[in-house]
Amino acid sequence: MPSRAPFEIAGHSVTPGTSLGVDLPVSILPDHTPVHLSIEVHHGKRPGPTMFVSAAVHGDEVIGVEILRRLLRAPQLKSLRGTLLVIPVVNSFGFLSRSRYLPDRRDLNRCFPGHPSGSLGARLAHIFLQEVVLRCDFGIDLHSAAIHRTNLPQVRVSPSDKVTQKMALDFGAPVVLTSGLREGSLRAVAGKHGVPILLYEAGEGLRFDEMAVRAGVAGILRVMRGHDMLPAKGIARARVAPYLCTSSHWLRAPAGGLLRTFRGEGETVEKGDVLATVSDPFGAVETDLIAPEPGILIGRAILPVVNEGDAVFHLAKLSPRAAEATVDDLATQLESDPLFDEDEII
Repeated sequence: MPSRAPFEIAGHSVTPGTSLGVDLPVSILPDHTPVHLSIEVHHGKRPGPTMFVSAAVHGDEVIGVEILRRLLRAPQLKSLRGTLLVIPVVNSFGFLSRSRYLPDRRDLNRCFPGHPSGSLGARLAHIFLQEVVLRCDFGIDLHSAAIHRTNLPQVRVSPSDKVTQKMALDFGAPVVLTSGLREGSLRAVAGKHGVPILLYEAGEGLRFDEMAVRAGVAGILRVMRGHDMLPAKGIARARVAPYLCTSSHWLRAPAGGLLRTFRGEGETVEKGDVLATVSDPFGAVETDLIAPEPGILIGRAILPVVNEGDAVFHLAKLSPRAAEATVDDLATQLESDPLFDEDEII
């Protein structure tokens, strides 16, 4: 749809050069409180692509909500070409209860494409897919690790998808991980309809991480610049090339007990490195967790009490570069980036 025509959504008409908040009815809670899917539409004066950015598909992944709050305040949006749909909270049910899931314990990111007369998750997935996703040319979906885990800022792309691969390089996160599509996920269903989606993972469930938030905002603006939705002025390119990782897997606790970790997310490891030790409460028995191969740690558990078999470190294969330099350079870049004045962070 050319940007010079109004953007129509849910009976509302957004004229070029304006923005509008739109609430799509989803459900009514048992106490008769209405629940909506809330969208802010920014419709540029000049033609361009239609893009969505979403967060809190999992209700406890609040870091994406903060990223979108800051994105909506970015002065660059005044020069927008095309149309931007911003959905800070997709799963309002989980967000309000601080839960990853829906009230019926379903994972919304396994409910797509959904159905208008299905379960609560199926109905919400259907509304989000039909009213937002399929009206866009591409999108970015923001996530974090689950509760008691944390992720290094990273973007995940679909195998053989050239569009998301370019978006990933534009985004500028430390790690680009090729990740397979899961049945019922937003990425999988949108991809079948020709809408590529870049997935951003960073930080911890129910927590903010300042570096991860800044990396998310900067990355979204870079992707928009890469699609000519924003002018280049004021949007710096990433200064460090990301790692390109083709696979990853979780390293699990070799025993139950108290976990002492010796390595953090973003560090490179070699085969045979001791990553952590699990001890019984008396300290009589200690079992080391050993790196089975070289790689970069892109996520880890932060809870010190583990059962045998619990996921402890997320290890990805990488090209031979110093991971610490990538993380340190990213932190330096974000601290000096004029887009993010400390006085503007609330």
